[in-house]
Amino acid sequence: MRRWSLAGQMLLLQLAVVTVTVTGGSVLALVQAHELLNDEAASTAVAVAKTVAASPEVLSGLTVKNPTIPLQPYAEGVRHATGVDFVTIMNADGIRYTHPNPKEIGKRFLGHIEPAQRGETFTETYKGTLGDSMRAVSPVVRDGRVTALVSAGITVNRITARLYDQLMWGSLVALLALAAGGAGTWLVTVRLRRQTHGLGPVELGRIHAHHEAVLHAVREGLLLVGRDGTLTLCNDAARTLLALPPDAEGRPAPELGDDRVHVVGDRVLQVSSTPSELGQVVTVRDRTELQALAGQLDAERGFAESLRAAAHEAANRLHTVITLVELGRTEQAVAFGTAELRSAQQLTDRVVGSVREPVLAALLLGKSAQAGERGVELVISEDSRLDDVDVAPRDLVTIVGNLLDNAIEVASRVEVVVRTEPDGTLIRVSDDGPGLPDPGAFGKGWTTKGDGRGLGLALVGQAVRRLGGRIEVDGSAFTVRLP
Repeated sequence: MRRWSLAGQMLLLQLAVVTVTVTGGSVLALVQAHELLNDEAASTAVAVAKTVAASPEVLSGLTVKNPTIPLQPYAEGVRHATGVDFVTIMNADGIRYTHPNPKEIGKRFLGHIEPAQRGETFTETYKGTLGDSMRAVSPVVRDGRVTALVSAGITVNRITARLYDQLMWGSLVALLALAAGGAGTWLVTVRLRRQTHGLGPVELGRIHAHHEAVLHAVREGLLLVGRDGTLTLCNDAARTLLALPPDAEGRPAPELGDDRVHVVGDRVLQVSSTPSELGQVVTVRDRTELQALAGQLDAERGFAESLRAAAHEAANRLHTVITLVELGRTEQAVAFGTAELRSAQQLTDRVVGSVREPVLAALLLGKSAQAGERGVELVISEDSRLDDVDVAPRDLVTIVGNLLDNAIEVASRVEVVVRTEPDGTLIRVSDDGPGLPDPGAFGKGWTTKGDGRGLGLALVGQAVRRLGGRIEVDGSAFTVRLP
């Protein structure tokens, strides 16, 4: 059995509400109209009866021998002028002097006259010769006594006919209201059906439950940012990764950019943004562990590149020595080889002698060979002396390696100092390049290449903060102090 969609149920409900409202309003209006018509008929009858009873024509007509002769045309004229159905003038005992039907003249008035005989004007609904009517009876008082009575009335059939007329117009208005309400309800239903895709409440509830389950179960951060930059939705992972407050939804969304790498606290996050009808769908992935592995891979790649550069230089020098030997210039070959060996040994002895951390020493030797291949002079300061420190080799490689990479990229001469001081460890990398142009370089995605995907300085800043140190930048000199 096919269930009604939410839009269909809303259509039926709203049509029912509109129908009940319009019908109830119409019935209430009909009841009020009936009461108003009765009140109007009674007021008209009273006004006509009192006016006729007090008119001089009636007073003078009652003094003649046959009052019907002057009073009948007067009463009919008043009846036609006022729109009532009858105006009856009678004596104090209720014998008619006038009547719309001349045959009824001289007969007794059908109805109650006792209150009027006592001098009171009253109204009643009574069935007379013309049928049921709303009538008023008023006394004609002369010299302090009731000498005659006047009755004026409107038939109930006439009142009902007027009520039917109003009912017809009221029904027309009600039908128009129903049509307008139905059309508006249908338009709302069409829009609701489009927004709910024709699904019923059960299906929508199930989708919402699935949405909540998936939203809070995924490990990736998910955010929905409106067109006005307001954060409209975020899941638990996004709150954790971006350190968002509990009331983050409804506030301006954090600046994340499109498809960029961010460093938030101790985390490295990959942010991707996709436009949608509601704004932007932003996904946040934790790349901390992956970046750590990538950093180790970069270090290994750097060592391999350094070995390749060293092997390339050694091959060139060996080829030079062999050529000199082949040319018979043995002494020059020995002198050249000895000088090159002495230079390489001096660099190795200075690095190894001053830096006891083998990983960092290997990094410096490799970067020296790499810098030499690029034509960059890498100088390891004479006052460098790094004893055993309580810092993970990976962090040292991250800090020193990224600072050297950035310096070698833009300078022709780079100087590095690593030494142990009483209050901790000092690392300084300076070059003759243009210096740091962007104060946000230790933040997200800065690079000298300008492609917005740099991560080196951000990782340096992250490692230094994690170790409780600080970074000082003076032009093109970067000084790191670790406790």
